[in-house]
Amino acid sequence: MTMKLKALALLVGAAMTTAGLTTSALAQTELALSSWLPPRHPIVVGAIKPWAKQVKEVTDGRVTVRVLAKPMGSPPSHFDMAADGIADITYGLHSFTTDDRFSRSRIGQFSFVGDDAVSGSKAFWNVYSGSLDAQDEHEGVKLLGLFVHGPGVFHNNVRKIEQTGDFEGLKIRVPGGYVSDLMTDLGVTTLFMSSPEVYEKLSRGVIDGVTFTYEALTAFKLTDDIKYSMRVPGGIYNTTWFLVMNEGKWNEISAEDRAAIDAISGEAFAELVGAAWNDADEKALVAIDKAGIEIYDAPAPVLENIKTSAAKHEAAWAEQISGDGYDGAAALADLRAQAGVEH
Repeated sequence: MTMKLKALALLVGAAMTTAGLTTSALAQTELALSSWLPPRHPIVVGAIKPWAKQVKEVTDGRVTVRVLAKPMGSPPSHFDMAADGIADITYGLHSFTTDDRFSRSRIGQFSFVGDDAVSGSKAFWNVYSGSLDAQDEHEGVKLLGLFVHGPGVFHNNVRKIEQTGDFEGLKIRVPGGYVSDLMTDLGVTTLFMSSPEVYEKLSRGVIDGVTFTYEALTAFKLTDDIKYSMRVPGGIYNTTWFLVMNEGKWNEISAEDRAAIDAISGEAFAELVGAAWNDADEKALVAIDKAGIEIYDAPAPVLENIKTSAAKHEAAWAEQISGDGYDGAAALADLRAQAGVEH
């Protein structure tokens, strides 16, 4: 081989090595996030997509999250989809899973846990992931986020609730969990269904109302089919949500990038998603007023009955988890204190 050819071979080899190193440095992990809420839902627009963008930023593009336009399965299946590796990342409600695997998550579903979704979500993350060891209940996934929405409200199109007996006979959609038990105590006929199913059932008269946030009335186009919305301080109930990644996929990411993703998740994500809920509730209240829906405070006798029923369910839950060594009463008091709720 001539000197000229040798030099050319060395240059080509060096270029290939450099290209290989560059390709390795820019190698991406693309993660698919299955999203079942409407694409323009305030949580998708205000929290899920911004968080996905942050993941790319903090990992310098090495990890990207693609939020799918259509879900890969039904809303209740989303936790198992992540655990089983069908989707890389999912979010959803703990109460959509009807078994008891998330029993300690119920702490965030009770009445009177918060009027503000930011403080409520941060408190839920801190307490459930802390003293109640949430990761232990989320087997098969990396727990990235925990959050609650704004105060839950009782909406119906039949009558204003002025005494406990007024609940009797009303067919109300519930998301499962604690509020289903509470509504049953009050005399309601409960029907479980996921959020996207409500519009059809309500507009056709299959149900008389819903337990929902304010924002859900606008997000799911329900304002024409609701007449009365009853509120209580701290919410008549709440729902608890997770954001999770398949454990195997998480472990494939470098330690450096996992630390960077952790920093924008957890409490930081709770604040992000809580702000999105609050903003959506504020905008919804304008639309609710325009639609002529009457928002009113629960009358004192009704509120007292709710408190009595709530206390019963809180005590039963605390007793249940005490068998595993958890102090539910102390954890609930801590959550309410962090959320700024007097109870």
